[in-house]
Amino acid sequence: MADVADAATWAKRAVFVLLACVIAVAQLVPLDLEPATWAAPDLLLAMMCVWVARRPDYAPVYIIAAVFFAADLFFQRPPGLWAALVVLLSEAIRNRHRDLRSMTFVAEWAFVALGLVAITLANRFVLAIVMTPQAPLGLTMMQLGGTIVVYPLVALVAHYLFGVAHPAPGDMRKIGQRS
Repeated sequence: MADVADAATWAKRAVFVLLACVIAVAQLVPLDLEPATWAAPDLLLAMMCVWVARRPDYAPVYIIAAVFFAADLFFQRPPGLWAALVVLLSEAIRNRHRDLRSMTFVAEWAFVALGLVAITLANRFVLAIVMTPQAPLGLTMMQLGGTIVVYPLVALVAHYLFGVAHPAPGDMRKIGQRS
C-alpha cells in the first residue's frame, strides 16, 4: 500500500530537509582560518535520531538516505558509507518506535547513544579495512560524545520549536491506522 501522507506530514518533512540544509551549510562555512582542535557534535545525525525516534513518518528512509548521501558528498566523506550506516541506525530506531514511546527519555537517550556508538565504530572499522585516511580517534570520540550529549537539547528544540513529539498512544492517522 502506498504511503499516504497529509499536508502536515509533508510540511514536517520539508522542515526536516530545510534544517538539514541549514546545518550542512553552517558546517561548511569557515568561521576561523585556524585548524580546529576540537570536533563539534554532529547536529544532523542528532536531529535525524530525534525525528525518527519521535515521529518516524516525518523522516522517511528515502529522505534520510538522500540527505546523508548529499552530506557525504559535501563533507568529502567516502560516498555512501556513512549514509548507509545512518540508514541502518534510522531503521533500528524506527523498528523500536513504539517501544521508545513508552520508555523514559533516559532510556530513549541510551538506546540512541548505543546506536551512535555502533555506527561510529562500524564506520571506523570499514575505513580501516579499506585503508582510507581517517580523522584521529580522539576527534572522532569527541564528536561522538558531543553528539550524545547534545541529543537532549536537540530533542527539546524539536519538541517545542518544531512540534516533533511522540504521538499519544491512541492517536489515529487520517487513514485510520495507529501511528
